Amino acid sequence: MYAVIKTGGKQYRVQPGDTIVVEKLDGEAGAELQFDNVLMLGGEKGVTLGAPLIDGAIVGATLIETRKGEKIKIFKKTRRQGYRRTNGHRQLESVLRITGIEGAGETAKWDGKVELTTKAEINLRARNLAVRGAAEPVAAEAEVEAAPAKKAPAKKKAAPKAEAAGDEA
Repeated sequence: MYAVIKTGGKQYRVQPGDTIVVEKLDGEAGAELQFDNVLMLGGEKGVTLGAPLIDGAIVGATLIETRKGEKIKIFKKTRRQGYRRTNGHRQLESVLRITGIEGAGETAKWDGKVELTTKAEINLRARNLAVRGAAEPVAAEAEVEAAPAKKAPAKKKAAPKAEAAGDEA
């Protein structure tokens, strides 16, 4: 079963278990959200279209994180005038996991567990770096702290060639 919902001025086709990125929504991580702006439902019984919305249709989601999106660069220039301006912008966005769809006499639920691990934490773990504010250190750091520090072996100084030649004669 799938649905087409409208949020933030855009439309999204979603199924239970999908992860989507939408315009910023209010709420803390782990909050349950419900979308009643359902424009279309599709399933085993066929497609149901709204006019413009489907009455009684609800899409449930869990808010995973609110973050800043990719940086967009704005560059303005007037040729032969020495005018150049560079600016940047990062839009706030929310990451959602779709947990269920109800409406038109059908129901679809997602059986999985919603992980609240943010994308930043996943990226840091992939590079074996610690997460800021984490209670326990990452396994790689714990091994480094437990192992005693090894000293580099001292290099022996080679005898000067002139002395070595004089010893042989």
